[in-house]
Amino acid sequence: MLIAHSIPELRAALVGRRPAFVPTMGNLHEGHLSLVHQARPLGDTTVVSIFVNRLQFLPHEDFDSYPRTWEADCAALQAAGCDVLFAPREADLYPQPQTFKVHPDPALADLLEGHFRPGFFTGVATVVMKLFACVLGQTGGVAVFGKKDYQQLMVIRQMVQQFALPITIVAGDTARAPDGLALSSRNGYLSLQERQEAVALSQALRHLSERWLQALQQSDLTAPPHALEAQAMDVLRARGWQPDYLTVRRRTDLQPATAHDGPGTLVALGAARLGSTRLIDNLEF
Repeated sequence: MLIAHSIPELRAALVGRRPAFVPTMGNLHEGHLSLVHQARPLGDTTVVSIFVNRLQFLPHEDFDSYPRTWEADCAALQAAGCDVLFAPREADLYPQPQTFKVHPDPALADLLEGHFRPGFFTGVATVVMKLFACVLGQTGGVAVFGKKDYQQLMVIRQMVQQFALPITIVAGDTARAPDGLALSSRNGYLSLQERQEAVALSQALRHLSERWLQALQQSDLTAPPHALEAQAMDVLRARGWQPDYLTVRRRTDLQPATAHDGPGTLVALGAARLGSTRLIDNLEF
């Protein structure tokens, strides 16, 4: 596995190649590695990036404390068949202050995660655009993103479409622990007791989706049963969580579901804090 820290090193390694690319912030787990395995047959070189992007962290968030596990990450990527690891230093990727930024459509980026983390998707879109330029700018190719960050995936797909980038975005299913908890780099912040409780978020989303479909099937509704969302949040609060949202949205645009939106078109999304750790998850149904 070749490790490139600078953009010239990376581009020299990719001459004549059409990469399949998996961007990450490191602290890798099996969910990341499943994306690497998914990417391998989609290009003639598999590239993974590790870069903790300051632009997508709010001032009070965990940029400084975000886990850096370099040696373990390198070993895991080597075993997973990564060909090129792009690990730029901040000065390599942002040699000047990044004053040119990508501002996603507020209709998609300012709700849900964007509402609770203002500016987050501007930071995400900006760094992903720059990483695309570094890794895929010469040839185009494929980039693989996980569905766990559902709204992020939609923002990136829309960005690629509107800028006519020669890049195919492929989605990878959310990897889960045996009890159903979505794998996340931030799961490592959880205490043993919190880890046992954390599965309640995915269970709440499943229960919300089941009750939503049941309500649609049993009633001739002129409006969707949004009261179920408030009830789902109350259940988590009673268990000691601090939920930001549990909601049912249309998969196409993440706008609130209507009574005309049926099975196969919906996604339940949730974000909630357990102790000091903020977790997100989603479930298509």
